[in-house]
Amino acid sequence: MIQNSMHDIENSRRSFLASFATGALASAALAPTAARAQRDWTGKDPIRYPDPDILALDKRFAKYKVNNTPIRRLRTGMLWAEGPAWCGAGRYLVWSDIPNNAQMRWLEEDGHISAYRSPSGNSNGNTFDYQGRELSCEHLNRRVVRYEPDGVVTVLADKWNGKPLNAPNDIVVHPDGAVWFTDPGYGILAAYEGARAEMQLKEAVYRIDGQTGKMDLVLDEMYKPNGLCFSPDYKKLYIVDTGATHYPDAPRNIRVYDVADARSLRNGREFVSTKPGMADGIRADVDGNIWAGCGWVGAGYDGVQVFTPAGERIGQILLPEPCANLCFGGSKRNLLFMAAAQSLYAVYVETRGAHIC
Repeated sequence: MIQNSMHDIENSRRSFLASFATGALASAALAPTAARAQRDWTGKDPIRYPDPDILALDKRFAKYKVNNTPIRRLRTGMLWAEGPAWCGAGRYLVWSDIPNNAQMRWLEEDGHISAYRSPSGNSNGNTFDYQGRELSCEHLNRRVVRYEPDGVVTVLADKWNGKPLNAPNDIVVHPDGAVWFTDPGYGILAAYEGARAEMQLKEAVYRIDGQTGKMDLVLDEMYKPNGLCFSPDYKKLYIVDTGATHYPDAPRNIRVYDVADARSLRNGREFVSTKPGMADGIRADVDGNIWAGCGWVGAGYDGVQVFTPAGERIGQILLPEPCANLCFGGSKRNLLFMAAAQSLYAVYVETRGAHIC
């Protein structure tokens, strides 16, 4: 399914974008109670509680909604914000601004934001391992790296069967030390987020053994595996397929797989369809709900969608931009950070993230 023709890619992209017009019409029915007035994100004119853009679509979401807290825009002015990751030891958030080839950092202590790493290899997804070390997926260098405490960069993966990886995208860690990551190839399909190159590998999901460093291909049946996260007990792995950006027949969904012996995936099935839009990054809370960054439709859809472990949509957090990725953080693990196109948002919720990042 690897497309070597940029002409074919462009035609597919135009067809996909054209479908948004239809999706936008459908989105109005998704959130009929959403606030229609233009929101002031500067904080000069505070939003009235409860925040009208935090929607309980089902009574089961009510316990996760804090009725006296607002969605805050912490920073804007980026080009494409991605890969938020929380460092519990340092009490800070790291995220990527892919086109600007930089990583940014937000400090919990006083909300200070500054450039954290530049250049970043056009990094996309980031996480922290159980030793507190940052792991990043680099589009430009087509590799997965680990930043050691002394500043040394350790390359964890850059090839498969002697061929360069496409452009690693999102990344998670397992308690056994293994690193799981997706490689859909977006960073080499255009120069904007990396460097244009031909794809030599099928889009896939890989696992790097935490003890030996051996890499295994665990899944290549999806069109473009993107965001991923484990269930709270690590017995399931959820993976977003964003292949509809380039493959007309690709679904717009999140799939779930059983994790066998912490090493392989079995029994793949659709968890939820995200039509008319698409999901990107996902995270699980301690109750097993899946919080998905979604977008590419418009008002009434773009933001975060919340699904029960059974795949029922129970809540929404509406944003004025598509949400690319998200994570739980803060000292209580109850602050949801949302990297959404040009901005970083945050909102307190009455649950906690299931994992360390």
